[in-house]
Formats: sequence, C-alpha cells, structure tokens
Amino acid sequence: MSRIGLKPIEIPNGVEVKVTEDNLCTVKGPKGELVEQMPKEMIIKVEDNTITVSRPSEIKRHKSLHGLTRTLVFNMIEGVTEGYKKTLIIEGTGYRAAKQGKKLVLNLGYSHTIEKEDPEGISVEVPEQHTLIISGINKQQVGNYAAKIRDLRGPEPYKGKGIRYEDEHIRRKVGKTGK
Repeated sequence: MSRIGLKPIEIPNGVEVKVTEDNLCTVKGPKGELVEQMPKEMIIKVEDNTITVSRPSEIKRHKSLHGLTRTLVFNMIEGVTEGYKKTLIIEGTGYRAAKQGKKLVLNLGYSHTIEKEDPEGISVEVPEQHTLIISGINKQQVGNYAAKIRDLRGPEPYKGKGIRYEDEHIRRKVGKTGK
C-alpha cells in the first residue's frame, strides 16, 4: 500500500494542469511551465481542484510507481508556484565564487579557475564570495546542478574545506597525534 500515492494533490489557484491519454503531464503556473512524461501504467485523474493517482493492479512495479508518480506531479506543481532553491557554502582560504554574466567562476584551490555556464531554467546568485544560491522551477535540475558544483571540491573532514550544502553537517575527524 502506497501511503504517499493515495494522497490527493490540491491544485492551487493560478495553476493549470493537463494530462494527456499517454500520461504527458503539463503544469503551468506563475513561475513557468513544466512538461514531463509520467509512467504510462499509472492512472492520473484531474477532477475539479484535485489530482488523484491510482494504480491498475497490485504488482510490485505498479506499487513502486504509484508513490513516485504522485510525488513527481506534486513537485511540478510546487515548482511552478514557489520554485526550488539550494544554498551552497564555500569554505577555505582563497576559495571564492563570482558571477560574470551567465557564467559562474569558481576559485577552489586548483591551479586554474573553473567556469560553469548556467543551465537553461536555472539561475545562480552569488550574494557573497562564499555563498551560492541555485534556484529554478524543476527540482531535479536544481538538485543535479547543485550536486555537480559541490562535486568540484567536496568538503573534507579534517579542516572542513570545500563546498557544502547550507544545511549539511560535516563530521570532523581528528588529525594526526603528535608525540
């Protein structure tokens, strides 16, 4: 039984949801429009201001897809109404970020600077040299881009240098013991 899949989704005012027969879901809202192909096995019904997702049978695959489909539709609705945001913190001597047009320029202790072009639909803000705010309407794209930037110099456990998420806690290790 999928507890998440059974919950109906409320459609807020100003949001328009269309689902075609082959489960192509289109969500339009104040922040933009998202289109995503949902699993064809699931049954998605839009009635009044609610969306319900149901499964055709009790097969394990259908049970797995039930909650996933409901969550994907919910994330699309939340994305076009509120949007998603990830904040990254850069720690370390000489580590900094800057924005040049649509390029993000990172100095992360390497012999060269790293330049990343902003993907379509994602905006990157640099309010301070040590803070990055990645925002957009697609939760998957925002999370993936934030993870790619974090992977450029992940946090290390001894001094805590590197790029980490704002709410991430790095478990620190004790260094060598001197004799």
